[in-house]
Amino acid sequence: MVIKASITADWYFLYGLTEEGIRFATTCIRVGSLIILMKLPVIVGMGGINAAGRTSGFHSYKRMVYNSLSDNIMHNTWQDLATRMQLSPNQIDEILAGTLVRQIDIFDPNNVYGHKAVEVSGQKLFTPAYSAMAVQSAGMIPRGFDLGKLYSSHNHPRGLMMTVYGMSDALSSLGIEWQSILEKVHPDRISVYAGSALSQVDENSLAGLVELPLKGKRVNSKMMPLSLAEMPADFINSYILNSIGTTGHNMGACATFLYNLRQGIRDIQHGEADVVIVGSAEAPVNPVIIDGFAAMSALSTDDDLRKLDGVLTPDYRRSCRPFSTNTGFVIAESAQFAILMSDDLALELGAPILGSVANVFVNADGNKKSIASPGIGNYITMTKACKLAQDLGMQRTYVHAHGTGTPQNRVTESHILSEVAQNFNIEDWPVCAIKAYVGHSIGAAAGDQLAATLGAWQYGILPGIQTIDHIAADVYTKNLNILLASQHFDMQGCLINSKGFGGNNASALIASPQFTLDMLAKKHGRDKISKYVHVNDKVKQKVQENDEQACSGNEQIIYHFGSQIINAEELQINQESINLKTFTKNIELSNLNHYIEYQ
Repeated sequence: MVIKASITADWYFLYGLTEEGIRFATTCIRVGSLIILMKLPVIVGMGGINAAGRTSGFHSYKRMVYNSLSDNIMHNTWQDLATRMQLSPNQIDEILAGTLVRQIDIFDPNNVYGHKAVEVSGQKLFTPAYSAMAVQSAGMIPRGFDLGKLYSSHNHPRGLMMTVYGMSDALSSLGIEWQSILEKVHPDRISVYAGSALSQVDENSLAGLVELPLKGKRVNSKMMPLSLAEMPADFINSYILNSIGTTGHNMGACATFLYNLRQGIRDIQHGEADVVIVGSAEAPVNPVIIDGFAAMSALSTDDDLRKLDGVLTPDYRRSCRPFSTNTGFVIAESAQFAILMSDDLALELGAPILGSVANVFVNADGNKKSIASPGIGNYITMTKACKLAQDLGMQRTYVHAHGTGTPQNRVTESHILSEVAQNFNIEDWPVCAIKAYVGHSIGAAAGDQLAATLGAWQYGILPGIQTIDHIAADVYTKNLNILLASQHFDMQGCLINSKGFGGNNASALIASPQFTLDMLAKKHGRDKISKYVHVNDKVKQKVQENDEQACSGNEQIIYHFGSQIINAEELQINQESINLKTFTKNIELSNLNHYIEYQ
């Protein structure tokens, strides 16, 4: 939105907006006598699945902090998990044991298939061999939850099955029918940025391409295309949303989710999209990926855990110990998808306002000795995010640290956080690290953090690092409050931090629902907010109904294969627009020139 303004001294007088109003509009750019006021990307829905359970309804968050919530609040979460795990809601001990980080149970880690080289009569032969894995802990979706039975998933890699489930869950959390949104939005003003960091690597995708010929079996025609890292976005566009808008996937190792989030919010901020889907699906809990990370000495092995605790039996539940005496990170699977809208569309539709994304900052590490080691880039991203929080007037923020649970991370990330806190005069800055609960899902990791962030604003509890009982001696703690136990806090903003192999650093500033509403009230006026609240009442009721149905096992999985094909004959093209029979609104061609103004 472009608004003409007169400039007097340091004041920018926008018609209908004070200087404070400009500040709370998040971002504005002055170009000569023009002020370009950017739209605020509002989080209106989020869904998915990880080791703690289903994302929508804040159930995965509630599972993490269950011992800080009342039985009444936890009732539907136990029901939801029980439904997925083929248990009854009163089997809480079994539910607890089959969620979060635990011993691997989606395959037998003590009986992994491989080959052994033997020499017979001077000829080298390879014979089948089975062995136990050195790493036997992981963060996996709830035990007993069979994604493949929910829809026609024949030959789909696990990451894509999780995509279908996670995106369906996200749409359910929205409380508004997708078709209703399409009636308001031009079909090319929808963006989808999603994928994985490690591609699809299981027997139905890349691993199958490599392994099956060695086992004397044939590969099939689906394995190669379904291996691609951007396939989650492709599945969402084709089989779930029937979207013809912008699409893509921005990979950044462990910062991948935030890289995609940055792409999405820029589309909204710059007026390129009204609705954005951002996400990542990662399914790396398989012997191939685990062996690869183990070869880097990056993972927490059984022997490491035994030595750490001086015991014979590893404590798998406490495999990940961020900022404490630790040994390595814990691999995990997760699929997380956020739905964002421009602020004006969110208000018009009465969509849930779960928070907003003020910005995402990305910086590389520059030159360093090891490509996998951390560098200076994360100091820059966290400083920028903290400065933006200060400029927006946020008085109370906290940090969702990357917190992998490795000896190197505990030193380097704590130093970054401590330095930033000191420079901005932040005392006792609360720090969470939820990989202690759900493990490290690589490309989806920041999605896990965002899901927990949104849950904390609903229930007011920041999840503590409950797998540790002390902070390691080499951890920097000045001006930090690394939470060992879950605590009640009232926070206006959260800084989500991600650090990735190769020097990929990203930090996002997320505003709370109330802070977001305050921003929108200053930008749009209280009358518009009042109208929004009235429309939102019905949407909230629908969200609750959808959640109740999902808890009882009646959730709707969306997967349309070949049923919504748009043929070329259904297109009508002229110089002003492209008309598609399938969509209510046209694709307008009159706003493509951003360079020359014709008088």
